[in-house]
Amino acid sequence: MNELHAHYRLLLGLDDQWQVQNVDLQMDANRVVIQLRHSGGKPCCPECQDECSRADTAPTRRWRHLDTMQFETIIEAAIPRSQCTQCGVKTIAVPWAGKHSRFTLMFEAFAIKVLQSASSVLAATKLLKISWNTAHEIMQRGVERGLQRRDTDPIETIGIDEKSFGKGQDYVSLMVDLEGSRVLEVVKDRSEESCDKLFDSLTDEQKSGIRAVAVDFWQAFRNSIVKQVPKAKIVHDHFHISQHLVEAVDLVRRRENKLLRREGINALTGTRQFWLFNEETLDDAKQKQMEDIRRVAIKTARAWGIKEMFRDFWTYRSAAWAEKFFDRWYAWAIRSKLDPIKKVARMLKKHLAGLLAYFEYSITNAKSEAFNGRVQAIKSAARGFRNFENYRIRILFYCGKLQLEPDFSH
Repeated sequence: MNELHAHYRLLLGLDDQWQVQNVDLQMDANRVVIQLRHSGGKPCCPECQDECSRADTAPTRRWRHLDTMQFETIIEAAIPRSQCTQCGVKTIAVPWAGKHSRFTLMFEAFAIKVLQSASSVLAATKLLKISWNTAHEIMQRGVERGLQRRDTDPIETIGIDEKSFGKGQDYVSLMVDLEGSRVLEVVKDRSEESCDKLFDSLTDEQKSGIRAVAVDFWQAFRNSIVKQVPKAKIVHDHFHISQHLVEAVDLVRRRENKLLRREGINALTGTRQFWLFNEETLDDAKQKQMEDIRRVAIKTARAWGIKEMFRDFWTYRSAAWAEKFFDRWYAWAIRSKLDPIKKVARMLKKHLAGLLAYFEYSITNAKSEAFNGRVQAIKSAARGFRNFENYRIRILFYCGKLQLEPDFSH
């Protein structure tokens, strides 16, 4: 063995079963091809790990390795196949690459870091000089490894939420470990069955340890939670309730705006975003503008005031005092003569137990919503997803906190 071959054998971390047969430097192609050969020792079955006889040799394969001095580096080898009495004929495992992979372990580990750090998958593919499909295969293998390695430690609080997928009423459902700030699983649709599938990603011990679930008012999710983790408290939080109230205020605004415009008054036109502000965030100019509008848009101002008053609900330290406040707020909302506000008030009354559970378990879906930006960026960078499984892999790759890198111990 010459020094060059010994050098590459050391760099590749080859065991005694493999030798460097040739190093082909292709200057015109900016490529170096490292040809390996099996030393002829007894092969091991990749399934049961038993030593067995050699059946034959598979056709020569190639693997992309880390570049050498800006030269694309390729490993080339014909792999023996074992004749196992129990498992049959199997292609043996190689120390430099995973099963079915066309890349070395070192290249995959490097590619994963680039994919995680790059501004988009497209940017990563240009840096790595690989195709989009190849990048997805690397991410998919990484996610599969990560899910197999994921610990089964207890999880006490989770959040279940939905995200849009594709166009129209297409959704995916996500389960988030609220304490660990990680996405646990993603499934298609937002039905009771899909929520059941989310729980299937947990062990029985993990499900029995869940104390509380942050979720919106979607009945399908609630049904699944009651069935899967009957001892867990259902907790409704600030975000979804605020969202319902904001939508109710906007509906009142639109209805009143139509009436005012018939009278030639355009005070509410173009003010949709204005009513999203909280009172303490208004500067002097906006407060003056608010006062002017409220003199004209009486119904919208009343709806906004009811929405603002409900924010005090979350400031109480005990469920008992919060419930007393809710009763007062509810009476005002029902007397408001504003149908959108009354509808939300009745919905909150129906789910009051879930609101009050917040004072026992101060969890919210804020962390679930925090993934919205990342998930939306993933979706936008891919210009939408036609394939749900690709969407799932991408979310888990970037938001699952999984151990994605290949195992170099074998």
